[in-house]
Amino acid sequence: MVDTMALLPPFSRAARTPRTAPRRPAAPPAPATGPPVGGLGLPADDDVLLDVPDDRLGPALVAAAQGEHGPACALLATTRQQADWERRDRYVRRLAAFARSRDEWFLRWSADAPRDVDLLTVAAQLAVDRAWPSPARAELLREVSPLITAAARGDDRDPVPWRIALDHARGAGAGHKYFEELWSAAVRRAPHHYGCHVAALRYLGAAWQGAHQACLDFADRAAQDAPAASLVQALPARAVLAYLTDDCGPELPRQRLDAAADRAVALSARFPESDPAPASLRNQVMFVLVRLARWQDAFTQARLIGPYATSFPWDRLSDDPLGLFLTTRDEVRAACLAPLSDHPRSERGPHAHSGEH
Repeated sequence: MVDTMALLPPFSRAARTPRTAPRRPAAPPAPATGPPVGGLGLPADDDVLLDVPDDRLGPALVAAAQGEHGPACALLATTRQQADWERRDRYVRRLAAFARSRDEWFLRWSADAPRDVDLLTVAAQLAVDRAWPSPARAELLREVSPLITAAARGDDRDPVPWRIALDHARGAGAGHKYFEELWSAAVRRAPHHYGCHVAALRYLGAAWQGAHQACLDFADRAAQDAPAASLVQALPARAVLAYLTDDCGPELPRQRLDAAADRAVALSARFPESDPAPASLRNQVMFVLVRLARWQDAFTQARLIGPYATSFPWDRLSDDPLGLFLTTRDEVRAACLAPLSDHPRSERGPHAHSGEH
């Protein structure tokens, strides 16, 4: 196996370099006359929901809404016992997000079992989330460090507190040496944990603004080293998404963009159709394919997504992520229904850049 530390290149980078005359994608053809969306195997707009929890998380959220923490506690304990780190990471994020708006259940859990390792992990995520929007983020995050340390000591196998620590380090403006130490500890526990890899990718993007080639190199190496069914196979597409929504740095070869998208498409095909679990992956893949003007491939992802839209990545470009998803889906449908001569130059057309890493 490739040395995981080698996946992080040396931390040095020149100043941000604006990209000259960034290309924009060819506009999709005007909506064509054809069968309704549902007639093409896509659910109607009114049936599409945003950020739907899977059938394990759903009951825990319902109970939390009623002030009960038991199901959330049991759910996280199960993921930890089964070393199901990807689900655990996703559930910790969602439960912490829920606690930000409705914390009665979380406060009861804190009072009943203040040293519960699963509680400590949610508490660490919640503290980072609460500090993140503040102008005093770095200072506030420094106060969160003891919570993350307590969560990490709860179960030495668990990479999720280390993913939280990686995000924390980025938000606090930690130096490269410290980040590399955290990264080494994280991948020792789970060499192919997707959340930790995304955290590292985002740190690189923040530290090296515009260094999209270095970020894609990191993502490609990680994917090459990961099993075919690992979510890390989607990491290059995540790097491409950042590149396609940024206005700086040199152009990347189109072949590399397509190769990253192809990896993610292959991974998406491994999951059942209309399943909420891989919905986030598929929404990202569809976004990238649209930006690459690969309309038929984007339509396939829309069909696999079914009724399960996710906020990311659409919320990077709109305050109405569901609305943008539906509009984009209509554009994809129109492009696939239009005569071939009306299509953009090819399914693999130009890309666009706007937004942030």
